[in-house]
Amino acid sequence: MKIAIIKLSALGDIIHAMVALQFIKAQRSDIEIDWIVEERFADILKHNPDINQLLTINIKSLKTNKINFFRQVKKVRGYARNRYDLVIDAQGLLKSAVTARLLGKPIAGYDIHSIREKAASWFYDVKIACAYDENTIDRKALVLSSPLGIGISKEQIVNKAPFLFFSDEDPQIYDYLLKEHINIIMVIGSTWDSRNYPAAKFIAIAESLQENCLVVWGSEEEKIKADWMATQSDYIQVMPKLDLNSLKALIAQADLLIGNDTGPTHMAWALNKPSITLFGPTPISRVYQTDINKVIKSSSIVNPFKLNKQDYSIKDINEQEVITLAKLLLTASKK
Repeated sequence: MKIAIIKLSALGDIIHAMVALQFIKAQRSDIEIDWIVEERFADILKHNPDINQLLTINIKSLKTNKINFFRQVKKVRGYARNRYDLVIDAQGLLKSAVTARLLGKPIAGYDIHSIREKAASWFYDVKIACAYDENTIDRKALVLSSPLGIGISKEQIVNKAPFLFFSDEDPQIYDYLLKEHINIIMVIGSTWDSRNYPAAKFIAIAESLQENCLVVWGSEEEKIKADWMATQSDYIQVMPKLDLNSLKALIAQADLLIGNDTGPTHMAWALNKPSITLFGPTPISRVYQTDINKVIKSSSIVNPFKLNKQDYSIKDINEQEVITLAKLLLTASKK
């Protein structure tokens, strides 16, 4: 059986969907899995042994180059020559539903009551019910496994094997990792400013833990913030700009990751590395908490159906709460 999974973006959501692959392959080794993804996120999926083909498109480019529309349509129609037995839209948006239709039929996806862009459900032949405000990881596991007649339990997800892989990473990352110190990664940026924990509080955490704190960044604005942080603490180093492949390798070597609710933070969960995810305007139902993966949520109440980008309550999270939890996780990891 040959299936195509469509999960185009965003980074964290792709990671949350990927966890299902190992359980699908364990129960149905006969299934060949191709994954269609936006080009800029392809590296997060590369080297995964459960993916037969990684196929890319560039829908984002259509915002600035409308002529590229026909090129992308032609590309997807070329992928349709693989003659899939089933196409699964794990995105649930109109752009992913249209992509699915171009790939062929039958198409599986969320039903009209379980989806943000309800019109997308009109494209599906097999419709999966799962409340939109349910845990994001559970939703992704269900939409990918149910059409195949497979069940994935919460217990299986909690006890998952690491599922991010890398090869030929940037060797300079190892120059920043210190053998004589605990290595802590700090993820200071995200897509919204209101999701970002204050830089001053990250500095306070570094000063208290007194370990090797490596700040990763993805934009010039984040780089400026990271450089300033390094001037304020001898325990902070700023990493060079890393691609996703090298970022996976770095996180795999870390002892702890502390970061905002954003893709690079969720990579620690995928790699079974200790982490603390800081939440303000987004719901903690997006993640799984485990013995080593913890969350701290601000006091604000989040409506998962209508997120408030003006909710800056993450700034009110006491850094001492983060420090205490970090010490507990680091102590436990030594046992």
